[in-house]
Amino acid sequence: MNWFSYCSFDRDLRWRTGVQLVPVICESSNDFKLTRKALEEAYEKAKEENIRIKGLLITTPSNPLGTVMDRQTLRTVLRFINEKHIHLVSDEIYAGTVFCYPRFTSIAEVVEEDKDIECDRDLIHIVHSLSKDMGFPGFRVGIIYSYNDAVVSCARKMSSFGLVSTQTQYLMASMLSDDEFVKGFLEESAKRLAQRYGVLCRGLGQVGIKCLASNGGLFLWMDLRGLLKKATFEAEMELWRVIIHQVKINISPGSSFHCSEPGWFRVCYANMDDRAVEIALARMRTFVHQNTEAKKKSCSYRKLSLSFSSRRLDEFLVSPHSPFPQSPLVKAST
Repeated sequence: MNWFSYCSFDRDLRWRTGVQLVPVICESSNDFKLTRKALEEAYEKAKEENIRIKGLLITTPSNPLGTVMDRQTLRTVLRFINEKHIHLVSDEIYAGTVFCYPRFTSIAEVVEEDKDIECDRDLIHIVHSLSKDMGFPGFRVGIIYSYNDAVVSCARKMSSFGLVSTQTQYLMASMLSDDEFVKGFLEESAKRLAQRYGVLCRGLGQVGIKCLASNGGLFLWMDLRGLLKKATFEAEMELWRVIIHQVKINISPGSSFHCSEPGWFRVCYANMDDRAVEIALARMRTFVHQNTEAKKKSCSYRKLSLSFSSRRLDEFLVSPHSPFPQSPLVKAST
C-alpha cells in the first residue's frame, strides 16, 4: 500500500517487478492526513480483490503534499504494520527541507524513543538521498537504512551495479564532515523555501486559489477544483492541458499521485528564480480572471484557451493594475 506517493513510484516499483500499488485514500476534509481508518479500508479492499499486501510505503515530508507526519501518526503507522506484519518503507528524502513548525520526525526516532510501541524492527526500512536536502540530484547518492540485516546484505550486494565513484564519495565525505557548512546550508535553504512558499500562496490567494498548508518539500498542493467544468478526472486532465499548453506553466495533476479528488495540482517552486515566479503568478492570475469571465458567458475551455494570448498577458504585466514591476515577458519556446 502507498500513501500519496511520488508519481514515479508507479514506474520505479511496478514496471520490472509487477508489484501492485494499492493507494491509501485520504481526503481534503482532514487535510489529506493519514488515519487508521484509511489504512484499514485500503487493506480490506486489497483483500477483497485478492491482493496480498506485503508493505506500506510512506513519504514524509510528503511528495506532493509538502506536509510532515507528526509523531502520533507515525505511531499509528507502526502499530498498523506490526499488527498486519507487513513491511514499512519510509521515504524521508525531503527531511532537510522542512522550513517551519512542525519539525520533521523520522520513523527511526519513534522506533528508538517511544518505548511503549512494540514493533518488529525487521519490518522497518528508511530511504534517503542527498538529492533534495543538499541539492545534489546529479550525484545519484542514495541511502538505505534498515533494521533488517537481510535487507542490508541484499542492498550491499546490489550496490555493486551502481557504485558511487571514489571522487564523489570523497567530495560527499568532505562536505558532510563540515558541520558548520551543513548547518548554514540547511538554515539558508529553509529560509528561502519559506519565503518562496509565502510568495506563491499569497499570490495565488489574491485570485481565490487556496493551497494546502504545508511546511516541507519543494512544492505546494494547489486547489483548482473551482476551475473544473465538472468534478471529474477527465475535467482535471482537460484543465491541466490548458495550463500546460496555453498558460505555459508546468504543474502536475493530482490523479498522477493517486489523489481521490479531482482538481488538486502539485506546483514545484524551488527550481526557478524570483522573476520566473512573478511571471508564473501573473499568467495564473490572468488565466483565472479569464476563466471567471468565460464561466459567466458559459464559454468552453477551448474558447478560453484561444483567448489567452501572450499579447494580453503582456498588457496585464505593464498595466497599472499589475502587482509586479514592468519587465519583459520571457516567451516560452514550446
